[in-house]
Amino acid sequence: MAAPKRTLVIIAFAALYLIWGSTYLGIRFSIETIPPFLMAGARFVLAGVIMYAIAWSQGIGKSNWANWRTSLIIGACLLLGGNGGVTISERYIDSGLAALIVAIVPIYIVLLGWATGMAPRPTPIMWMGLGGGFLGVGILFGPGLHLHSSGGRNPVIGISILLVTSFIWSAGSLYSRVAKHAASPFLTAAQQMMCGGILLLLVGVVTGELPRFHPGSISMLSLGSFVYLVLIGAVVGYTAYIWLLRHCEPAKVATYAYVNPIVAVLLGTFFAGETLTVRMLIAAALIIGSVALIITAQQLRARVEPALSAAIEPAD
Repeated sequence: MAAPKRTLVIIAFAALYLIWGSTYLGIRFSIETIPPFLMAGARFVLAGVIMYAIAWSQGIGKSNWANWRTSLIIGACLLLGGNGGVTISERYIDSGLAALIVAIVPIYIVLLGWATGMAPRPTPIMWMGLGGGFLGVGILFGPGLHLHSSGGRNPVIGISILLVTSFIWSAGSLYSRVAKHAASPFLTAAQQMMCGGILLLLVGVVTGELPRFHPGSISMLSLGSFVYLVLIGAVVGYTAYIWLLRHCEPAKVATYAYVNPIVAVLLGTFFAGETLTVRMLIAAALIIGSVALIITAQQLRARVEPALSAAIEPAD
């Protein structure tokens, strides 16, 4: 790898690890004075408009209604369901714990892929990873969990929301693999952000967040965090992700799935005073370790099976 490209790869990975890992803390600070669904909706609508403007400036801003319909479905699953779940859950749990629960998405994807016939049966090693991941979640739910913490926060509600919405995110991710998208990934991202953002805004209106939204009461911390989520978390973070997918092996890019929770837990502990308990450390080791095991096993199988098929293929 040439030196300039190596530098760009390092910068992109640093952006992906740190930026996406930091968005959980950004969400926590943003919703302190901004209603959660309105905050998330405005965030993705603005980010989508920016991404769309970038795509349009490159001459790739045209898309048909079929692509918009696909973007609406995926935006509903990933942004309304997945990110909306993260945002509302952080009213009940710490940002680091939210990131830890979201780390089970690769586990859901393996099970859903197998159940729908989109992926083969998990290997024994992958089953070990699946079991370890759910054991980690079970530890978080186990005896001794404080049902009601200070400030009206309720970990059971927050964790339950994330277990359901992470499943929705996983289903949307699988659908996105087979759905027909616009030719440009940046245009696709823009469409999904705009569609998902509009849905989040509608949910905010329906759930009565507008009367609780007072622009004059928004703190500088919440406002700064919101701007960070739009420009850095969505636009820069996603651009780095797309660039890495084009220049690195998917296995390396997938490492964000178990690095982001570590970053989120550390940032929440140092900058928001979140508590890092022994239980969380054990659960984190199980969940993150299991996800790493599953991703590694998937990539190994992807390399080995084609080689085996070529080895047993009869010669002409």
